[in-house]
Amino acid sequence: MKLEGVTAVVTGAAQGIGRALCVALAEAGAAHVVAVDLRLEGAEETARLVGGVAMACDVGDQAQVEAMLERVERDVGPIDLMCSNAGILTGKDSRFDNIAFATTDVWDQAWAVNVMAHVHAARFLIPRMAARGGGYFLHTASAAGLLNQVGSAVYGTTKHAAVGFAEALAFGHKDDGIRVSVLCPQGVDTPMVAEASKENPALADGILPAETVARAALDAVREERFLVLPHAVVAGYMKAKVENYDRWIGGMAKLQRFLKSF
Repeated sequence: MKLEGVTAVVTGAAQGIGRALCVALAEAGAAHVVAVDLRLEGAEETARLVGGVAMACDVGDQAQVEAMLERVERDVGPIDLMCSNAGILTGKDSRFDNIAFATTDVWDQAWAVNVMAHVHAARFLIPRMAARGGGYFLHTASAAGLLNQVGSAVYGTTKHAAVGFAEALAFGHKDDGIRVSVLCPQGVDTPMVAEASKENPALADGILPAETVARAALDAVREERFLVLPHAVVAGYMKAKVENYDRWIGGMAKLQRFLKSF
């Protein structure tokens, strides 16, 4: 996909990967960049950086997502690239007494933001993109969506679902000219990582700047490549997982054992 002249929407744009995506899109020649976040002030700051438009939206709320996208299509222009980037890390477990310990409210919130936000945007945009001959979705998931997450079953489970939906979207609408990339980084220098435990296993392979991750994502969009792995080692971990699942589970249990010792 050529990025020059596109209209792009980026959720979770107040900081981190979302802000870096907005900057990278502007540098790539996007005609319009719409910075969307629950925190309007942060989105406005990002929009000022890129000469874009800011909008407030709770991406876990279907009505708000649809209203935001309708406003973009009406006031800015047809959306070529939907960067569904917002996500939350909740249900963090430091005791490992019961990995399903998080309340239903915590699970529901994570499901709403980490999974249904992608679904809401796709449901609204697929008919419009298909009628226009195509479009693009960039979904930010996580390496946890491929490998899982020691320390948060909530995060690992919802990110797996996010990857699964991106896969379904990619093959389900390929013939409509719609393309999909799913971004699955490990540690990224964002406020989410700053709030995480220093023993978080996702940080073991290094923390990448958000700008590096955003550039990797846009390179994949240009190449129309589905899987984006800014941390190249994740591909090896995926291979080891599918080649011997039992050995992989044993290794994850060993890692959890190590984390419990802190």
